[in-house]
Amino acid sequence: MRGLRLVATLLLSGALDAQSFEIRNAAGVEMSVDAQDTNPALTVTLPDGQEMDRSFKILVPEHVTVRAHGDSDAKHLYIFRPGTEDKGPVWKKDGNSLEYTKDFGEIHFVARATLTDDGILFHYEFVNHSATDHDMVTAVTDPRMRTVFYDPRLERTYVHTTAGFELLAVDAPERLTEPLSEWFPVRYMASYTNPVPADRVQRRSDGITYRYRAERIDVPMIATLSQDGKWVAATFSREAGNVWSNPELTCQHADPEAPLTRGSSVQLEEKILIFRGSLDEALKKVEEQRAELK
Repeated sequence: MRGLRLVATLLLSGALDAQSFEIRNAAGVEMSVDAQDTNPALTVTLPDGQEMDRSFKILVPEHVTVRAHGDSDAKHLYIFRPGTEDKGPVWKKDGNSLEYTKDFGEIHFVARATLTDDGILFHYEFVNHSATDHDMVTAVTDPRMRTVFYDPRLERTYVHTTAGFELLAVDAPERLTEPLSEWFPVRYMASYTNPVPADRVQRRSDGITYRYRAERIDVPMIATLSQDGKWVAATFSREAGNVWSNPELTCQHADPEAPLTRGSSVQLEEKILIFRGSLDEALKKVEEQRAELK
C-alpha cells in the first residue's frame, strides 16, 4: 500500500510538472501554470529580489459572467475556487502562450495568456451556442500582487488624468493613517466611460466599502510601482467602464466586456505590462498598444 501511494504521488507530481509549462522572456520574467490550485491560475516570477517576495498569482480568470437580455442581474458562469478539489483544465503550450478551453453549458470559452517582452497579454474567446442573447459577457483577470507590488494603502498605485499621473486614492488621505482593519475591505474605483456616482463612498451590504475617485481618468489603465521603484505593473484594455483595485490583494482591473448574442462569438483582451521602467514608459506602451487590443 505504501508503495502504491508513493507511485501515485510521483504520478501526480509528474502531471503537475508537465502542466507547469514554464516560459521566460528576455527580461527574465517567468510565467507558469500555478501548481497550488487546479482552477486556472498562473504564477508570475520576477528575476529581482528575494525568492519569497518576487512571485505572485494571476487568476485566469477570477470569474466569467453574463447578463441575459432583459435581465437586470448578472449571472456567474464560473467563479475561481482555490485548492485542488476541483478538476482543472488541460493546459497546452504554444510558443510563448499557455491556453485552455472550457464549456459553460452552451457557451464555449477559450483562455490564452501570452508572455511578451514587456508583460502578459490575456485573450478570451466566447462562442454562444445557446438561444439566449446576452447584453454583456466578461472574463475578469485577477492579478493578486501580494509580494513585490504589494500596496495595501495605495501609495504606489496610479491612474492617468488630463493633468498626468495621479494616485488612484488621492481622495482618501485617511487611508494612510487609519488601521488596516478599518481601511479593509475596500474597492477603489476610477471611472473611464462609466459615470462617477454622486455617492462616492458606498458601504454595501456585503461589508465592502466602494470608493470612487472624484475625477475621471483619460486612459483605461492602472499602474503600480514595485516596492523598490524599479518595476512597473500596469493593466490596461482598449475600453473599460472603470479601472479599480482591491488593495488588500493589490489587484488591478481594467476588464472589458461586450454583448454576446445567440450564435455569435466575441473576443476580449487585456494586458498587464510587467517591466523595469517608469510610469511614463508604461503610458507610452499603452498608447502604442491599446488600439491593437480586441
